[in-house]
Amino acid sequence: MPKLEDFQVIEWDASMATGIADIDKQHQYLVDTLQEANRRLLADDDAGYLKKVVKDLLGYAIMHFETEESLMQVYDYAAAHPEDAQAHIAQHRDFSSQIVAINEQLREGHTISGVEVLAFLNNWLREHVLGIDQLLGRFLFHRMKQAGNKSRC
Repeated sequence: MPKLEDFQVIEWDASMATGIADIDKQHQYLVDTLQEANRRLLADDDAGYLKKVVKDLLGYAIMHFETEESLMQVYDYAAAHPEDAQAHIAQHRDFSSQIVAINEQLREGHTISGVEVLAFLNNWLREHVLGIDQLLGRFLFHRMKQAGNKSRC
């Protein structure tokens, strides 16, 4: 888990856009949800609210990962960029595993620092969106334009 000094609140800006409307809309929702959690949990490290945030973000993240992975399949990302596709999916699985573990600890009544969870979530989302999601976005944008599917871009 990242430490408090590593914690930087995520904010949406143009550099996070992938150019794929569905993905960008979902990323913005994740950022907005995380910003609200940042505001509430930094003011009051409420374990009940932390449980809700972790559960909600896990559910939404899984749906979002399904969206990205479905687009990877439709546009054959693995054939064009096998290592990137494999790394991308591995990041999704790793994130999900970590959030499930946090969720389990919270359900079992363990005390977890909301600030540490926020640091993890903010850092992971920023690195993922600005890193591997940008590679996927460029690929999908190009493939969608080739296919004449500009409405999703």
